Formats: sequence, structure tokens, C-alpha cells
Amino acid sequence: MDRNRIGVAVTAALAPAAWGTTYLVTTQLLPEGRPLLLAALRALPAGLLLLLLGRKLPKGRWWGRAAVLGMLNIGFFFPLVFVGAYRLPGGVAATIGAIQPLLVTGFSIGVLGVRPGRRAVLAGLAGVGGVALLVLKSGARLDGIGIAAMVTAIALMAMGTVLTRRWGRPEGATLLDLTAWQLLAGSIFLVPLAAVVEGAPPALSATNLAGFAYLGLFGTALGYVLWFRGIARLGAGPASFLGLINPVIATVGGLVVLDQTLTPWQVLGLVIALAALLAGQAPSRTPAPADTLPTPAREPVAAGR
Repeated sequence: MDRNRIGVAVTAALAPAAWGTTYLVTTQLLPEGRPLLLAALRALPAGLLLLLLGRKLPKGRWWGRAAVLGMLNIGFFFPLVFVGAYRLPGGVAATIGAIQPLLVTGFSIGVLGVRPGRRAVLAGLAGVGGVALLVLKSGARLDGIGIAAMVTAIALMAMGTVLTRRWGRPEGATLLDLTAWQLLAGSIFLVPLAAVVEGAPPALSATNLAGFAYLGLFGTALGYVLWFRGIARLGAGPASFLGLINPVIATVGGLVVLDQTLTPWQVLGLVIALAALLAGQAPSRTPAPADTLPTPAREPVAAGR
């Protein structure tokens, strides 16, 4: 792997690393029992901020594409993840999330025409096993609705990841613009839905505001710009393996903040998950069509924020 690719992978990995802190921030800093409110307040301010910075709206067919990507990556994904987080133990949710590389591999066959190598499939299976060892506890409570929500959320984001790679971005638009469009498309769905289903938001404390600011700025605005940059530069498959860093960071957060300890089996799971992440960075055997790949001239100066 060349240095440029390594640099892109490292910066893209900051996105799932930030997402790995979401469970901790949600349980420690945010209001309880309001998944739609949390999803809306995570997406809307971040989308408005990026739109203010980019000051560009989609044109032509990109209105429809932005709406599709916004619903897959934000509008449906955010609330389903929060529902899963509320109804499932963190270990079960993280293990389900680890299937994303396998789903991306499968979707890429039909959408991108990419033939997955045996290495990618084996790395995907190893990633699921490693994450399960790391975070899954014996006797974990299984909730049918929670499992359905998480599986659906991961499948939707996997398709969003593949379509993001397939469509790229329009000429003259930056990753800030593309991210803003998706966040606002998701917000248009989430804000009225939260108002109808959950009613008026509660009074927010300073602690709540700090939690939303962290999720909005780092876990959403910055995180998604880096994530989409990783998809464009690395490919959908290799980028999806970076998501394995999510449960690793979540586990480390528990060690530091909640005084938890690692068992030998968890250490083994950590090693397997990281090995799968590295193995999954091999480029796909068949590249995406040339017109979907970004050129250096289209790479925004502010992409890394």
C-alpha cells in the first residue's frame, strides 16, 4: 500500500473511530428514550454548517441522488441505529455492525461490477468473529426489534456506501457539498418525524448541548466528510473494513471511562479485528468505472477539515 493510500485510510478511519464514541456519549450526555430527536439534532446542525461553508446546492439529477443517499446514510440509518442501541446490549449491536464489509462486498458485485477476492470474504468473516469475541458477552439479551433495526440500518448504509462510490460527486462540487446535501436530505425526513412521534423536545442541559455539539461536529460533519473521501479514494470495500475500528474504540472508551477490563478472549478478538481491518485494505480486483472516480482537480481543498 503506497503512502498516499495509507494517509487516506488513516484519515478515513477517524470517522468510525468517532462513531465508536457515540454509544458512550449517548448514554452519558444525551436525553434518554428519544432516538428520533437524537438523530435529527445530530444531522440538521451539521448539514446546515456544511452548507454554509460550501454554499452550493445540487443540480439536475443530483437532487434525486442526494435524496437517495441522504435517506440511506442518514434519514433511515440514524434512527434505526439509535433504536438498536436502546434495545440491544452494545456488544450485540457492534457484532451486527461488523457485517457491513460482507454486505458491501455483496452489493458491489451488482452495483460496481467488482468481483470480491477470497481475501476480502475471509477478512470480512474474520472481522465479524473478532468483533464478537471483543464485545459480545455470554447471556447477552437478544431483542427481535433491536436486531431487525440494526441489520436494516447496516444494510442501508452498506448500499449507501456502494452508491456513494458508484456516483462519485458532480463536477465542481466538493465533499463538503456532498455531505451537506445528504445530511439535509435526511434532516427533512427526521425533523418532522421526530416532532410527530416524540413531541416537543425536552429542555436541554449544558451537558446535553455538549454531547450534541460533539456528535454534530466530530461524529457527523467531520466524520462523514472523511468517510466519503475514504470511499472515493479507497473504494467501497476497503473503506467498509475501516468500520471495524468502531467497536475497538468503543471498547477502549469503556476501559478508560467506565473502568472496564479486557479478558484474554477480548484481547484475541481485538487482534483478529485489527488484522481483518488491515487485510481488507487490499484494492478491489476490478476497479469502478473511470467516470465514477475522482480526479485530483476535483478533490476539495477543505476535504480534511
